[in-house]
Amino acid sequence: MIESYRQAVIDISYFVSALLFIYGLKRLSSPATARSGNQIAGLAMIIALVATFISPEINWSAANILIILVALVGGAAFGTYLARTVKMTAMPQMVALFNGMGGATAALVSVSEFTRFQHLFGAVSNSESLSVVVGTTIGAISFSGSMIAVGKLQEVISGRPIRFPMLQPLNLLLLIGIIALWVGAIAFNTGAWSVWLLFALALILGVTVVLPIGGADMPVVIAVLNSMTGLAAAAAGFVLHNQILIVAGALVGASGSLLTVLMSRAMNRSLANVMFGAFGSATTTVGSAEAGEAKPIRETTADDAAVAMAYANEVIIVPGYGLAVAQAQHQIRELSEELEKRGVTVKYAIHPVAGRMPGHMNVLLAEANVPYDELFEMEQINDEFERSDIALVVGANDVVNPAARSDTSSPIYGMPILNVDKAQTVIVLKRSMRPGFAGIENQLFHEPNTVMLFGDAKDSLTKLTTAVKES
Repeated sequence: MIESYRQAVIDISYFVSALLFIYGLKRLSSPATARSGNQIAGLAMIIALVATFISPEINWSAANILIILVALVGGAAFGTYLARTVKMTAMPQMVALFNGMGGATAALVSVSEFTRFQHLFGAVSNSESLSVVVGTTIGAISFSGSMIAVGKLQEVISGRPIRFPMLQPLNLLLLIGIIALWVGAIAFNTGAWSVWLLFALALILGVTVVLPIGGADMPVVIAVLNSMTGLAAAAAGFVLHNQILIVAGALVGASGSLLTVLMSRAMNRSLANVMFGAFGSATTTVGSAEAGEAKPIRETTADDAAVAMAYANEVIIVPGYGLAVAQAQHQIRELSEELEKRGVTVKYAIHPVAGRMPGHMNVLLAEANVPYDELFEMEQINDEFERSDIALVVGANDVVNPAARSDTSSPIYGMPILNVDKAQTVIVLKRSMRPGFAGIENQLFHEPNTVMLFGDAKDSLTKLTTAVKES
C-alpha cells in the first residue's frame, strides 16, 4: 500500500512538473515574462528532482548519498559561479558548454544502464538496446560538437572552417562503424564493449563534423546540438523508464529544432548549407574596391552626430555584437532617454541573429531597462527606415550589409537584413573597418548617406549623450 501511494505521488509530481516545464517555456517567448518563465521551469526541475529522490529504485547507501551530495553541491556552485561571472558576450559559449554537458550525461547514463542490464539479466531487449544506442550516439556527438563550438566562439580554436585530407572518407567510415555497432547491439546483443566503442566513435564524429563549419555559423550549430541533446535525454528517459526525462528531453528537442529552423530562415539558408556550406570562410581585402582603389568613407564627430540626432523626428537604433562587447547597453539607454526628452521618437531594430544567439540583444537591452515597447523585430520595423531621419548602427555589421540584397557573389546573398541604408542618414559606431563574422566588406559603410564614428562604443555613446545634452 505504501509503495502504491509513493508511486502515485511520483507520477503526480512528474505530471505537474511537465506542465510547469511547458508553461515556463511558453513564457520565455517574451522578454517581459522570460524571467518568470525561467523561475517556473526551475520550480518544475526541483519538483522532478524531489520526486526522483523518493523513487524506490534509488539505493540510499552511505556511498551513494555522498556522491549525490557532492554532485548537487558542486554542480550548483559551479553553475551559480558561471551565471554570475560570465559576460553577456560569452553567453553563447556558456549555453554550448551546458548543452554539451547534457549530451555527455545522457550518453554516459545510456552506457551505464546498458552495462547494468547485462549484469542483471545477461541480455538486453531490442527496445532497450535501441534507446541505449540512440542516446549514446546523439549524446556523444552533441558533447564533442559542443566543445568544438565553445572553442570556436571563445577563439581558442580558429573560427575559420578547419579541414584536413581524407576528412569526408573518415566521416563515412565513422558513420559505417556506428551503424555496424547499432546493428550488433540491437540484433546480436553484443557486450558493453560495443557500446563504449560506439561512444568513442560518436565523440570523434562530433569533432569531425563541427570542425569544418565556420565560426559565423556556430550559433546555428549550437541550436542543432541543443536539439540533439534533448533527443538524447529523451532516449535516456526511455532507458530509465523516467517519464519526466522523456517529456523534458522532447521539449528541448522540439524547441531546439524550431530554433534551428528560425535561425536558418533568418539567414535565408538551408540547414544543409549551414552544416556543410562553410559559411564564414569568405575573405576579402577590407577597403578595396573592385578596381583596387580604396572605397570612400565619410567620418563624423560626436558633436555633429549629436546635433543631427537631437533635431531629428525619429531615430532607429540598430544594436549588434559590438554593443555587447563594449558592454554599452546602459549608455545606449541614456542616449535614447536624452533624445526622448527632446521629443525625438526612438525605436530599436532587432535582427533575429544580431549578436551571437537569438534574443541576445533583447536580453542585453532588458538588462539596461530599455522599454520592451521600443524593441521591434525586423519584420515590424523594416518599412520604417524609409521614414526615419537617422539610423544609428552600434556594432552591427553583416545584418545591415546591403550586399545581401544585391551581390550574388556574396556569401550572405539572400540573407534578410535590416533596411538601414534606406534611412535619410546612417550613423555607424564602430572601432574600425574590420569585417563582421562573414569576413566580407560592408557596402553600407561606403554609401553616400552613411557617416562613420570610430571608437569604442561605450565611449562614443557617452560622448554623444553629453553632446545631445549640450545641443
